[in-house]
Amino acid sequence: MTAADPTDQLPGAVDRAEVAALLAAAEDRAGVLVEALPYIRRFAGATVVVKYGGNAMIDATLAARFAEDVVLLHSVGLRPVVVHGGGPQIGDLLRRLGITSEFRNGLRVTDAETLDVARMVLVGKVNRDIVSAINVHGPLAVGLSGEDAGMITADIRDPELGFVGDITAVDVTIINRLLSEHLIPVVSTIGADEHGQSLNINADTVAGALAAELVAEKMLYLSDVPGLLRDVDDPASLIAEVSVSEIHALIADGVIAGGMIPKIDACLEAVAGGVASVHLLDGRIPHVLLLELFTDAGIGTMITADPPAPPEES
Repeated sequence: MTAADPTDQLPGAVDRAEVAALLAAAEDRAGVLVEALPYIRRFAGATVVVKYGGNAMIDATLAARFAEDVVLLHSVGLRPVVVHGGGPQIGDLLRRLGITSEFRNGLRVTDAETLDVARMVLVGKVNRDIVSAINVHGPLAVGLSGEDAGMITADIRDPELGFVGDITAVDVTIINRLLSEHLIPVVSTIGADEHGQSLNINADTVAGALAAELVAEKMLYLSDVPGLLRDVDDPASLIAEVSVSEIHALIADGVIAGGMIPKIDACLEAVAGGVASVHLLDGRIPHVLLLELFTDAGIGTMITADPPAPPEES
């Protein structure tokens, strides 16, 4: 017996082709939800650290979608923590103020004047923008600086770089308190030394340190590249999954080099600290967080610890 066509029950005046298309679209949406359900169940209650950067921060449409994704993660039971930088925004304001930036080994030399601009941009502008975008969907996000509640303690990396810091200690008490209140911490990456001197710290490094201290289930990096590529000129050479030992081999072979090294170091620190997996994602893809977390086909690079060694034969 042939199954009945649901469009046969509709009045003749209705455009059957249009209704059939609507039914097909609804079936596709239902399929997406069914695919996502086991992942939602698996990650319910898990802490995920999201390092937010690149064009996803600058493009208004992508920024709004990022906020939607973070709220959705929160709504289905995950505990997102957002960590952000703001290098392009800092550079833009410095140029508008007529302040020349100097870079050494990829790091901005940060004198007292530049530090004031960095704090103004990161804490007073970028952080507030992210918090506001999330809070459009409800009173959920709370903005923090690494200086708040002694979260990030650091020392000056190199006097020639000025007020650029290396992390010496992390205290996630304030983050855990906010998470326990079902809020979303949004962290800007200004820390302080033991004397209270503010220091600008690499956002990738802060994200990795916080993820390790929180023992997050996942850390997700949003940037302007699709992930790790064996050939930087060939997007098809994306490495979908890689272990820590394989990462070291890629560094030795020169596949990972230059500006990618600090990001990878932060990833390795997170995995060593107990984070189950780290994901490098292209933040220019709309809803990339949801695609990576809740679908069968991950679209970035996933970094995991080495598998345990097999037991020795007696």
